Amino acid sequence: MSTNVLMTGDMDGAQQQGGTFSFTSGGRELAVSGAMQRVETPAVDGDDAGGAFQKALAQAFERARQAGQANPLIVGAVPFDPREASCLYIPEHSRWRDCGDVEAVAEGNLPTLVEQQDFPGELGFKRSVEQAIVNFRHSDVRKAVLSTQRELVFADRVDVDTIVRNLRAQNPSGYHFRVPMADGGTLVGVSPELLVRKEGVSFVSNPLAGSARRMSDAEADRRNAEWLAASEKDHYEHEFVTSDIAARIGEMCLQLNVPARPSLVSTPALWHLSTRIEGTLIDPHVNALQLACRMHPTPAVCGYPTELARRLIRFVEHHERGLFSGMVGWCDAQGNGEWVVTIRCGTIKDNRVRLFAGAGIVESSQPDTEWAEVQTKLRTMLRACGVSH
Repeated sequence: MSTNVLMTGDMDGAQQQGGTFSFTSGGRELAVSGAMQRVETPAVDGDDAGGAFQKALAQAFERARQAGQANPLIVGAVPFDPREASCLYIPEHSRWRDCGDVEAVAEGNLPTLVEQQDFPGELGFKRSVEQAIVNFRHSDVRKAVLSTQRELVFADRVDVDTIVRNLRAQNPSGYHFRVPMADGGTLVGVSPELLVRKEGVSFVSNPLAGSARRMSDAEADRRNAEWLAASEKDHYEHEFVTSDIAARIGEMCLQLNVPARPSLVSTPALWHLSTRIEGTLIDPHVNALQLACRMHPTPAVCGYPTELARRLIRFVEHHERGLFSGMVGWCDAQGNGEWVVTIRCGTIKDNRVRLFAGAGIVESSQPDTEWAEVQTKLRTMLRACGVSH
């Protein structure tokens, strides 16, 4: 496998059409400019220090050091299927700034919506859920995450900045991201789910699995939260995620703390079951991308067991996920970094916006309920696009 490291000129098209990378976390924004080199090497062996991906990363960092960067960063996204090309690059300049320094701008208007369409549609998605449930009864797969996409076609070119501003105004918390893509499009979103944050030998992972819709009425909203907290189906689904992450990274740790039960967290659209996993690494040289690749894809976006669930997804899904349900973030040459799960997102190119959502399917799932869940999850990006649900 070749180490695909491309130099500055290869990024020009994506930079000019899609803008630049940004990432917000904990009240701070990582803002970058320029593009020194792009790394397309697939991250399929990304946890292996001697593998092609980590060699490409080390090569890119070394070139950046030779160009005068003391502690270069790599930023961008890795697809759901790590065998596909990565969407990563080393910027020429980067800095963290307080989000309070970013000027607050009122929500903007977008061109007229001409049409919208789901892929698959409601019947197709429900049929996929039914296929997965039948498969559970005749295989070792216990959970599979199925996805849907909605394409919005506007009368004119969509301004990426407007959607980014709308997302920030409507969702002040969460991990906001913006990634220029190689085809000239832009990936934007606001993820609630931290895959991993690493600083020194310490790391945190905060998986989410199991959700319930937020309600405008306070009493109804409280009842939904209580229902989720008591839901046997959602706790069953969540346990796959936490136990799988613990199994994948446990041998790398001096200590690992996995709470016995999840807690509740909320976004403007959903309640989620959440578990904050913390650990201390044995090897201080393990970098944030190695950790992230070791975990990715978790059962929160793929299923359990991972490889069997991936095969089932390929069988019942007839669309490509691309960067959706992959990971997005940054890693520096010292090994520190932060990667979040690429959900609550969409891609923008010219006058087309494609939105993504998924739902975890287990044997007790109901097709109608799962369709309603993915529609709820689409609301975050639909609102940012000025589209009523």
